[in-house]
Amino acid sequence: MIFDILVQLLSEQFDVEPNTITMNTDLEEELGADSLDAVELALALEEEFDLENLLEEDMLRFHTVGDIVEFIQERVD
Repeated sequence: MIFDILVQLLSEQFDVEPNTITMNTDLEEELGADSLDAVELALALEEEFDLENLLEEDMLRFHTVGDIVEFIQERVD
């Protein structure tokens, strides 16, 4: 569920096909994410998963889609 929602967010933000995104997809290398993308993604994650105040340090830990899924799972369970 979290992965599916995240794939949708990422595919829209980075204009890629959803079926190309896996848990191992590298945000910077494969999607071309930069610091502005991280801010936009943080806002989308906060809204979609009802998270509060994602910190820059949190966003910097995310290297793969799986990192984000794990982070969200820890906070919504």
